[in-house]
Amino acid sequence: MIFIRSAVFMVLSSLVTIYFGSAGVFGLLIGAKPLTRHRWVTKGWVASLMWLSRHVLGIRHRVIGQENIPVGPAVIVSKHQSAWETFGLQVIFPPLLYILKRELLWIPFLGWGLASIRSIGIDRKAGKDALSQVVDEGRERLKQGLWVAVFPEGTRTPPGVRGRYLPGGAFLAKRAGVAVVPVAHNAGEFWRRQAFLKHPGEVVISIGPVIEAKGVKAEEINRRAKEWIENEMTRLFPHHFQDGEREQAEGDGDGMV
Repeated sequence: MIFIRSAVFMVLSSLVTIYFGSAGVFGLLIGAKPLTRHRWVTKGWVASLMWLSRHVLGIRHRVIGQENIPVGPAVIVSKHQSAWETFGLQVIFPPLLYILKRELLWIPFLGWGLASIRSIGIDRKAGKDALSQVVDEGRERLKQGLWVAVFPEGTRTPPGVRGRYLPGGAFLAKRAGVAVVPVAHNAGEFWRRQAFLKHPGEVVISIGPVIEAKGVKAEEINRRAKEWIENEMTRLFPHHFQDGEREQAEGDGDGMV
């Protein structure tokens, strides 16, 4: 049954992505405003994927700490375990975009959709130039009213693994003068990295208290975000760590960063 559900989801989600990815290209061609394009693409795309996730795969979700979402744009610093959170966060937060490796933008339909909502594609090998791009383009998007989501571990990490937290999101928040919102979740329990089979269950998303950037160094912002997220992961999902804490070196950037 899990195999059949996963196969049906793959087919239907691909069709949905083709349709809304094409809609994003259409929005770009006619010169629709960024927030208008964002609504066109994400409202139907995300709603469809969430419906399929719940009713075909049996993956539900529950949010803790929704009262911590601030008024006005902010930088979301989130755990990254699966593809689920790339659309799941869209239904929890105001309109947002992602900082991701630029190669993802070249994928037909999926990449086109991500590009149409003004996601920031970076060359991870560019070092300081990539960080400058994150800050410059991220500040512009925040001024336009869009939130920016960052997966600081740079790649999807399995449940129970603690990756190195890259400081891009913290630097952006500091330079833009906006808060950081830390997010912990367990989506990887049911939707594992590069796994065809998706298992039913409840994804728990925990939103932490905002971390203000004013008067705080970027390194400290990054440290506080990591500390809160990893402590919350241990508190909510202790079964992830029954075999002891596992560390993972910086990934190859296969996911959003």
